Amino acid sequence: MNTTPALTLAPLNAADQGGFTALLSGVYEHSPWIAEHAWAQRPFKSLPHLKHALAQVVRQAPPDAQLGLIRAHPELAGKAAVAGQMTAESSHEQSQAGLSHCTPEEFALLHQLNQAYKARFGWPFILAVRGPRGTGLSRPEIISTFQRRLQNHPDFERAECLRHIHRIAEVRLNDKFGLPPRQGELVWDWAQALTHHTEGVGDTASQLTVTYLTPAHQACARQLQTLMQDCGFDEVSQDAVGNVVGRYHGTQTAPPWLLTGSHFDTVRNGGKYDGRLGILVPMACVRQLHQRGQRLPFGIEVVGFAEEEGQRYKAAFLGSSALVGDFNPAWLDLADAGGITMRQAMRDAGLPGTMDAIQALQRDPAHYRAFVEVHIEQGPVLDEIDVPLGIVTTINGSVRYSGEVIGMASHAGTTPMDRRKDAAAAVAKLLLFVERRAGLDAKHPAGPSVGTVGILNVPQGSINVVPGRCQFTLDLRAPTNEQRDALALDVEAALQSICERRGVHYHLERTLTADAAPCNPAWQVRWTQAVQSLGLPAHAMPSGAGHDAMKLHQVMPQAMLFVRCGNAGISHNPLETITSDDAQLCVDAFMHLLESL
Repeated sequence: MNTTPALTLAPLNAADQGGFTALLSGVYEHSPWIAEHAWAQRPFKSLPHLKHALAQVVRQAPPDAQLGLIRAHPELAGKAAVAGQMTAESSHEQSQAGLSHCTPEEFALLHQLNQAYKARFGWPFILAVRGPRGTGLSRPEIISTFQRRLQNHPDFERAECLRHIHRIAEVRLNDKFGLPPRQGELVWDWAQALTHHTEGVGDTASQLTVTYLTPAHQACARQLQTLMQDCGFDEVSQDAVGNVVGRYHGTQTAPPWLLTGSHFDTVRNGGKYDGRLGILVPMACVRQLHQRGQRLPFGIEVVGFAEEEGQRYKAAFLGSSALVGDFNPAWLDLADAGGITMRQAMRDAGLPGTMDAIQALQRDPAHYRAFVEVHIEQGPVLDEIDVPLGIVTTINGSVRYSGEVIGMASHAGTTPMDRRKDAAAAVAKLLLFVERRAGLDAKHPAGPSVGTVGILNVPQGSINVVPGRCQFTLDLRAPTNEQRDALALDVEAALQSICERRGVHYHLERTLTADAAPCNPAWQVRWTQAVQSLGLPAHAMPSGAGHDAMKLHQVMPQAMLFVRCGNAGISHNPLETITSDDAQLCVDAFMHLLESL
């Protein structure tokens, strides 16, 4: 049992450079220069402040120093482990992950992977083997991650190694300070528990799929209600569209309340945190308030929105649309792939399935101060810059199109290149234009634009036939409606010009227009103050993804907090991940927001 007294900030802030470096010995493997450089940034107001300062020292270091840091780490289950030559910290971490008890086959595979990795990249494979929860990855998880990352580009993999080194340092600092992220671990565990409910069976049993009002969706809703009751909410219910609603009363019974939440449905084979984090973080805050016997002057309403992703029916934001009075009656007659209408699905789930019941859910904006939402970034920006939290400035507006170019199918061998009417080539030119034109907005004051040609299809295509038709989609997004519309006009004009030059025709249909949703400035300031209270920088950024906050924006102020998504920001994917430490920061920032109102 470790009887070393826990480290605190006071002796660190009071220490000279040598003493400071000694106190942080072992945090970064054989690299005291990181602490030496961070010493000048004292005093540190919090442990997250210290963690961020250390990470930024590495980020600002020259490439040779960064490579030296990577190379200071031992291989996983490598020669140093076998010979007992690792640092105490590395030995403890590899042992906790079970790497000291590998089977002969696992040792052989890891040796092979280490050799292949070193040959490809020139440095040892770095993985925070204690994982996002801090309790250790399994050997199969370690091996599968090793195999996946062997395919990365060297520049990307070098940055990924540094990110894992920061995670290793973070867990070691938690140990030194004796400060495990208890609330973050709770949120992480709740998210893990919800993954037990999935539509996956057979080959897809390990996949997380929860679509609107399926048995898995209803089981998830029931578990959320149970968790809310355990947290101490005064009222917990499920409404007529399947939203899970928890209310924690304030000392003043009259409105306005604070509204928060996010969605608990998923895409097919999705991730654990998209949407759900925004329900679980405020739940953890209510749990803390309840345990303290504390009431705020205002009430808190947490909504687990039943549907946002548009997976089962050709309609999205069903849960939040009902709250703002924007639920389209025609949606009730939509049918899923099995022919079950939404109305029938509602009734099968024990819901009324009537517009009267749905319209009764509309909230009076005068009864709410604002809607705030916590969400994973679903992108790489925060992960790349080693910043855990971001302040959302706006949710991008978007337009979507479905289109087709019609040329002339002809023989691939006998049609001269200057006689062709190749529909696919025209769409390819359009794709390159979209990429180039959206890229011109990279430095736009409001934020960058993005454009995607997500579907390309040559009907009845053949290897030896010049494509006569090519179907495609367009998804264009920007932080403001004006910027979005300018992008859309340029893309439409480019399509027309490309087709005229190539002697082909096209059809283009706009299938969706979603307005940008700027976050309320005053509430952005509140999120900024909450983040800064933790000792972290307030990084402002737009959201490229759509969120329930876009719907609530129609009727009340809204503002979002982003948390970084690991694995380079991948989302809508089983690799979607956050750490329990970052979940803790979300809880702490949300609690600061609540208590400062």
